[in-house]
Amino acid sequence: MVGSIDWQQSGALATVTLSKPARMNAMTRAMWLQLREVFLDISTHTDLRCVTVQGAGAHFCAGGDISEYPAFRFDPDSLMHFHEVEVWGGLQAMLDCPLPVLALVRGNCMGAGLEIASCCDLRMGATGSVYGAPIARLGFPMAPREAALVQQAVGAATASAMLLSAQSFDAAHMLRCGFLAWSVPDEAVQAQGDALVARMLALSPQAARLNKQVLRQAWPAQMPTPPSAYAYAASAQHREGVQAFLEKRRADF
Repeated sequence: MVGSIDWQQSGALATVTLSKPARMNAMTRAMWLQLREVFLDISTHTDLRCVTVQGAGAHFCAGGDISEYPAFRFDPDSLMHFHEVEVWGGLQAMLDCPLPVLALVRGNCMGAGLEIASCCDLRMGATGSVYGAPIARLGFPMAPREAALVQQAVGAATASAMLLSAQSFDAAHMLRCGFLAWSVPDEAVQAQGDALVARMLALSPQAARLNKQVLRQAWPAQMPTPPSAYAYAASAQHREGVQAFLEKRRADF
């Protein structure tokens, strides 16, 4: 299964679904491109008032599809294109969406999933959900703009723990650090999400759009990333981390 980003309209609500259940909705390169197109499309619909983002099945998104990595990650130019065009294109389209965006998170919300959730204005997480970005185990860092996005959403202390110690956190921690606005029992996520959407849809759509503009203006400016940020592409540790994951063994750094 190649995976897909699907969206459906129900009245004034757009529901976006990350779908690759066989790999806990891990993002492929094609899915990043689809994410951009989906949010660009949604942004043109003047009859919409709210967007929800969720994963198909039991998980939100377990990260990137690492099976694709050997084909492009070890060359600086292709690595930079992946992060700055494909990934950031999808994330920027989410950030630019004029509508309130709500993430409904179940199961794993790791790496790419954490970045996608960070682009949402509101986040509701199941009590059993898990959050992190343990890419240090794979021998590479988070791309600069993606790291700034995550740090803004989860806070400096939690971002540092995720990236420097490969620590994962439960919903209770993410609620305390302000990443989640609500943590609800796993079986109640859909019902509680539906209730919140109904509340939001009853409010002024003009006020929602204007409030979102004000809140987004408070974010730090997104600076261009220098090519030197991807100079590690051909490094031995980068290769070893990815290869060890694919071979299901512990990396030897």
